Amino acid sequence: MKLGVLIVFGLLSAIPAAHAQEVSLQLSISNHRFQPAEIRAPAGRPINLKVINADATPEEFESKDLRVERVIPGKGQTIFKLRPLQPGRYRFFGDFNEATANRFLVVE
Repeated sequence: MKLGVLIVFGLLSAIPAAHAQEVSLQLSISNHRFQPAEIRAPAGRPINLKVINADATPEEFESKDLRVERVIPGKGQTIFKLRPLQPGRYRFFGDFNEATANRFLVVE
């Protein structure tokens, strides 16, 4: 009986720890440019990336490296839940304004 209680307690105590491992990042689009120019995250941890479009026009956030693509309406926002990533540079861009909206997520 005591072993069963210890196993259940161990499982329940691990749940908040796994959730605490998530990293939250924020990025904005203004004048068809992402700010900040580069964002950083630790390797091996899930990432919640909030993207706020401050422009009046929509922008399509796209990244082949991150395997995400979504149109963000003008004055709108969205959150991407990214898988844990290996160290590296992951390119993302605004598909409607790729010449100016072109940045990187650096995972270390």
